[in-house]
Amino acid sequence: MKFLTLCILTIAVNVAISQDVGSARRRRTLGRSERAKKLKYFLKKHGRLEGMIRLVDGTKPSEGNLEIFHLNRWGSICDDEYDKTDADVACRELGFPGAITATHNGFFGPAKHKFWIDNLYCSGAEKNITECRHDGWGTHDCEDTEVAGVKCKEDPVPVQIQPDIPPVVGVPLDDILQKDKAPKRSLFDVFGKKVKVRLTGGRITEEGRVEVQLGTKDWGVICGDGWSIFEAMVICRQLGYGYAQDAMPTDFFGGNHSDIVLSGLSCRGTEKNLRECMHEVDDTSCPGRQGNVAALTCVPEQADLIPDHYEIMRSAHLEDRQLFFLQCAMEENCVSSSAYHLQKEDANWHLETRRLLRFTARITNIGTADFRPYIPRHLWEWHACHMHYHSMEVFAHFDVLDSTGRRIAEGHKASFCLEDNACNPGVTPRYKCANYGEQGISVGCTDTYAYNIDCQWIDITDIDPGMYTFRVVINPDFKVAEQTFENNAAVCNLYYGPTFATVYNCTLTRP
Repeated sequence: MKFLTLCILTIAVNVAISQDVGSARRRRTLGRSERAKKLKYFLKKHGRLEGMIRLVDGTKPSEGNLEIFHLNRWGSICDDEYDKTDADVACRELGFPGAITATHNGFFGPAKHKFWIDNLYCSGAEKNITECRHDGWGTHDCEDTEVAGVKCKEDPVPVQIQPDIPPVVGVPLDDILQKDKAPKRSLFDVFGKKVKVRLTGGRITEEGRVEVQLGTKDWGVICGDGWSIFEAMVICRQLGYGYAQDAMPTDFFGGNHSDIVLSGLSCRGTEKNLRECMHEVDDTSCPGRQGNVAALTCVPEQADLIPDHYEIMRSAHLEDRQLFFLQCAMEENCVSSSAYHLQKEDANWHLETRRLLRFTARITNIGTADFRPYIPRHLWEWHACHMHYHSMEVFAHFDVLDSTGRRIAEGHKASFCLEDNACNPGVTPRYKCANYGEQGISVGCTDTYAYNIDCQWIDITDIDPGMYTFRVVINPDFKVAEQTFENNAAVCNLYYGPTFATVYNCTLTRP
């Protein structure tokens, strides 16, 4: 009996010890897991993790140029194919509700690092930029002015003043908030007709840094943040130097030691005088001050592209096509993201059908100078599927919008091989894609992408039949200067029925 009692007691003690050891082991495991989570959180907040992004050179934390961390170094994101959908993903990753606008052409200054990402393409459902498609890390054809940036919506949370943080002396919080909310005003509203402009520091009269005199103040320079071809167009027109060719934030023409008298300048490009443009009142801040001086180049003649909206209406039609026949197009992002999900998840993906809205894009140069691609010839991209070089990665945007203006079908961004397909009588074609030929569109000539060419469509598989707006935009990123951009978009009504589609009532307008 004593032996039985001793055995039972021994077993109970061993079980208790085993349970204690198991509990301790679980506590150690949980402890390690908690420490790992805390370490990861700390690194996310204070350190640098592969693929994390940040905003730089903005005037506040919610705006700036995008940079991404890869291989232990920061790099920039190129603005080719970059749009608001991509910007929304970036803002959400950074903790903001979404994007107000996506910025292009180094809106917050030129790139300070190498480019990590080019041709970023997000569907909008991604949680991180690294989930989006792109050409591959470090593969790009971008210059330092082609930086993608964003202005994010700010969280509508109340500002809490910490007791251990001293307030900014002499600057009331209400004044700071009021200034941040203050709308832009035209230069004429503030200074009247007392606005003068000139170009200085150039090698010729038609180039140089832009200097302005506001009222009775001394001459000064304009901050390069947000400086674009639109502001340059106005100044060239006002000075009688013709058309803008380039708008550069640079100190190549000097100006680093001059006072900045104007920041946040914004023009539509159609104004006759700089004083009609908008600006940020009483704000001369300029992040990245060194080398961030507004400069430009003017030319006497300029190209002017116009899409043939009648040809769009005449040629638009539906086609259902299996993915097996669209594999080349998939390499160039010519189908919606749902097709790529099918490719990953369904072994018979190639048998699935896509519904395509096909149409002919015919673009004519009605200007006074040839339209030439902005990147040098040695950076043109070879497309193995189509067996020719594309000189402009994003030459056109094709979009379907709903009644609220929201993009309802994933917009296709078309890269083109630019050539003279047909010319007016007496005009000799100069540009041809074949055999690595020179690319462009001559004055009086037309480049035609017929509806039966690969990728000359928009994938509408994922939208329901109904009434929509169809839009075709030429030179959408304004990277190549033109006489005007008021005729670069064809906006049409689209009726999409169960078995057919009709595009009608097209008008030419500004993108």
